[in-house]
Amino acid sequence: MFGMGFGELLVVLVIILVVFGAGRLPEVMGSLGKGVQAFKKGLREPPEIDVTPEAADPAAAKPKGPEA
Repeated sequence: MFGMGFGELLVVLVIILVVFGAGRLPEVMGSLGKGVQAFKKGLREPPEIDVTPEAADPAAAKPKGPEA
C-alpha cells in the first residue's frame, strides 16, 4: 500500500491517535468516510448543465449600443 510496510503504517496510525486523541478519532474517520463517498458520487454523476435564460427580466435586458 503506497510502498508502506506494516511498521510504517503502525507508526502513522499511532501519530494520528496522538494528534486527534481517542475521543475524536471516530468523528474524524466518519467525516473522512463521508468525504470519500461524496467524492466517488461526484465522479459517477454527469456534470450539471445550466439552462437558465440569460435575461428573464425585461428591465434587465438593456439594448446594446451607444449610451445617450
